[in-house]
Amino acid sequence: MVTLDDTRIRIISATMKAVRQYGLEGVRIQNISQLAGISPGALYRYFDSKERLVTECFTYVDRQAAEIFEHLEFDPRIMLVDPIRAVKGLWLPYFRFWVSHPDETVFYHRFRDSSFFPEYDRNRDVSYFGTFAGMVRAFREAFPGLKEINQDLLWLHVLTSTVMYAKYVAEGVLPDNQETQETVFCLLTTGLGGYLKTESEA
Repeated sequence: MVTLDDTRIRIISATMKAVRQYGLEGVRIQNISQLAGISPGALYRYFDSKERLVTECFTYVDRQAAEIFEHLEFDPRIMLVDPIRAVKGLWLPYFRFWVSHPDETVFYHRFRDSSFFPEYDRNRDVSYFGTFAGMVRAFREAFPGLKEINQDLLWLHVLTSTVMYAKYVAEGVLPDNQETQETVFCLLTTGLGGYLKTESEA
């Protein structure tokens, strides 16, 4: 579980709201401190730079997203009988998380596209995605075709597409309804279906 003290959480929440309003490059510490209800000096006692603050915001949200998979029931038998249904059972709560957290979604999308991200990504610890990684390994063992896909590209496809569509929902470009969910899921998995074959089926 992601646990931080109340002031840090208030600052992180304010930062994501401010980034949504002013953009990642345009946001200022003064904007954040005003939304957080503290002075800039007090904010700097928690985060010594804007870069440190936005990277901690990203880690905070990333950990929240990872926690979703800690609470999901994953039944390998369903994966073998109906792999698309199994994928949907994992994907839908993930998509709903982003749709229900609009500030986090817009922030996350903007941070991944920013100049901050490449350096951060090279050095970050993603061990908190251990449960999800275990689920991915189970799929790869059951469906050897998945091993033929570049894993970085596969994850980028699922992650960036999911967050991008959720951002469009958060911004009111797409409606927040079941039809949107079904269409997005269909678009994401159309190309994946050809790889979800067991060794005997292949």
